[in-house]
Amino acid sequence: MSHGSKPKLFISREIFKEVVEKLERYYDVEVWDRFTNPPPNVLRSKAKECHALLTMAGDKVTCDLLQESKNLRIVSQMIVGFDNVDVECATKLGVYVTNAPGIISEATADFTWALILSVARRVVEADNYVRWGEWERDKAPWHPLMFLGTLIYGKTLGIIGLGAIGKAVARRAKGFNMKVLYYDVVKYPEEVLKELNVEYRELDDLLKESDIITVHTPLTKDTYHLINEERLKNVKKGAILINAARGAVVDTEALIKALKEGKLAGAGLDVFESEPLPQNHPITMFKNVVLAPHIASATYESRLEMALTAAMNLIAFAEGKVPPNLVNRDVVKVRSPGF
Repeated sequence: MSHGSKPKLFISREIFKEVVEKLERYYDVEVWDRFTNPPPNVLRSKAKECHALLTMAGDKVTCDLLQESKNLRIVSQMIVGFDNVDVECATKLGVYVTNAPGIISEATADFTWALILSVARRVVEADNYVRWGEWERDKAPWHPLMFLGTLIYGKTLGIIGLGAIGKAVARRAKGFNMKVLYYDVVKYPEEVLKELNVEYRELDDLLKESDIITVHTPLTKDTYHLINEERLKNVKKGAILINAARGAVVDTEALIKALKEGKLAGAGLDVFESEPLPQNHPITMFKNVVLAPHIASATYESRLEMALTAAMNLIAFAEGKVPPNLVNRDVVKVRSPGF
């Protein structure tokens, strides 16, 4: 890089103007201005020209891309997860990978509860019933059997994955006077469990006992299709399944089968194995499934903080400091921060 010129940064979606302005003090910034994420070939060609990338869900930062991008020094993710980045390859090549953790917990927990209540009380079905004139056509102002749902208060909630989001979901359950069970590979100390009012269960036992099951694990080799056909057979009949984690933690085919067989009373899904979800996907045929387009973290406050965190990591790196949210700590041994 010639003396006095700024390192080039490519941002893979439009973000808040004030964050771009902060970054422009340190970088020559280019922002992808379309609503869809850049196609893989575009991302690769941009990465080849750049010293830094600010990426998000749906951006595949593969080993090939990293190897081709000789000037690339940092990939700053505006999300918590980094399953879309080949971190091992990045480390070998001396490319820093950062994320934006600990920001979306409260927003995602809020949205998890929005899904739980929407499914349990059939809010979307009821909205459509009123909105499209069926209520008027039925001429029934009130009926004792109309839109019967499930009472949430006092029921058993099963949380799969008791990380920051799982804990935030558990805290909200107190207001519903629920019995809360959790399954996680991490065993938490007694004082944490007491504070959250949760009890540990093995996964199969959690599925058998819970009226509402909510998934909050990262996507790893171990959690891929964690909720599969075999496990769904263990679920209490009439339970509700919520997934606001990663689509592939739940086997979609198995979920469809469980819904068809009436094993589940319903499901609330913010994430899918294939995103965006095709309009005619079989899961869209179920009235008792509430669907959302991966928006659990979509509050103004959370998204702004995510963008600021991604920017802060990039600015720290440009100043020759180790970024605060470095994912691949070993990269420091391969190359010092800075351009």
